[in-house]
Amino acid sequence: MTQLPGLLDTEAIRKDFPVLDRLVHDGRKLVYLDNAATSQKPRQVLDALSEYYERHNANVHRGVHVLAEEATALYEGARDKVAEFINAPSRDEVIFTKNASESLNLVANMLGWADEPYRVDHETEIVITEMEHHSNIVPWQLLSQRTGAKLKWFGLTDDGRLDLSDLDAIITEKTKIVSFVLVSNILGTVNPVEAIVRRAQEVGALVCIDASQAAPHMPLDVQALQADFVAFTGHKMCGPTGIGVLWGRQELLEDLPPFLGGGEMIETVSMHSSTYAPAPHKFEAGTPPIAQAVGLGAAIDYLTAIGMDKVLAHEHALTEYAVKRLGEVPDLRIIGPATAEDRGAAISFTLGDIHPHDVGQVLDELGIAVRVGHHCARPVCLRYGIPATTRASFYLYSTPTEIDTLVDGLEHVRNFFG
Repeated sequence: MTQLPGLLDTEAIRKDFPVLDRLVHDGRKLVYLDNAATSQKPRQVLDALSEYYERHNANVHRGVHVLAEEATALYEGARDKVAEFINAPSRDEVIFTKNASESLNLVANMLGWADEPYRVDHETEIVITEMEHHSNIVPWQLLSQRTGAKLKWFGLTDDGRLDLSDLDAIITEKTKIVSFVLVSNILGTVNPVEAIVRRAQEVGALVCIDASQAAPHMPLDVQALQADFVAFTGHKMCGPTGIGVLWGRQELLEDLPPFLGGGEMIETVSMHSSTYAPAPHKFEAGTPPIAQAVGLGAAIDYLTAIGMDKVLAHEHALTEYAVKRLGEVPDLRIIGPATAEDRGAAISFTLGDIHPHDVGQVLDELGIAVRVGHHCARPVCLRYGIPATTRASFYLYSTPTEIDTLVDGLEHVRNFFG
């Protein structure tokens, strides 16, 4: 096996992930390179979910019996773990949602319903970027259509980075919110947060960061980011599906209106009016994703024990190796930064005139799982004049051998299509 500096002990780590032992398609060993879509789950997370349902299942906050108290302790304990994981100043700034998409929709709707000085209306502007996931485009389009606010965006350079040459012209005194991705899910680009946040603060605009492709792969410090909101999802970071996080500054969560109404988010209710519970419960109407939060807490325990700085170093070494090896494949074009610097562990590419769907199908027959399509980032594909890409994405259990297998598979694809 190829040895690279900075790699984790993947042989030991892979023993924690049962699915990685699977054989597919007539006994081929599974090579899972679709981690930007969702990560696999270690036994520790699977066991935590089973333990919850087998021993502690109950609704939270409302009961005085032992199961309710245990479920509440586990659920709120997961909130504590998230707060520590992202260095939040307060646990009350951590809101559980069902995914990052809901987190971003929550922010967009709050600002549409807010009073001054936060209200987005026809006299204001919303700023996003051309590299966003649809989850960070569509909510702002809806808000723009509903309020009349002007939607603006940063374009992309030819090498897959944000074009900030007109930073001051895009973010102006009319800007109310700037929402952008920390790490692109299609390009792998790590964006220059500091420059964007500094300009937003100059004009008094709020900043929302989509950290869905960052939280699983690198240390995430919401205080260092200096944003107002940070969203991410659990299923990409060894946790279960159905659980997301929105972190928001305490004073904003106190001032902004709730997104959903129902049980648990209220303080008092009469037939004439209602008052709301303090954050975070103000934004968690109804029965929350209890088991999923418990699973996310277990995933955070798992990642913390390994060390996010070590996860980052491992993925950087893999990405550097993958960029080199993919560069050896004839007719392959990487869409996005062509070096490992300032990029994450997701690499999108095209292979000559072979459609990405055909590439993915042939790779699958070899046991290699990649993602094909526009990756919910169609404006990026339009920008680079391509219908779709093939994307290989790595995680803490990925190995150089799997990258070699991918490269061999791509040679097979080229031969298959002549």
